[in-house]
Amino acid sequence: MRAVLGVLSLLLVLGLVSLLAKKQLPDASPATAQQQSQQIQQQVKTQVEAAMQQPRAIPDDK
Repeated sequence: MRAVLGVLSLLLVLGLVSLLAKKQLPDASPATAQQQSQQIQQQVKTQVEAAMQQPRAIPDDK
């Protein structure tokens, strides 16, 4: 009897956690994910180009 109650309580907790997780996570549509991907790619490209424009520091080995 104890084992049955334990399993049922675990299933109940698992159901509640999954319900809360679904409420917390926003629904991501494929278009939104694609837009986010393109935005991140553009940001990385911009940052790499900016890094390439900066002159390198030459150490003084004297």
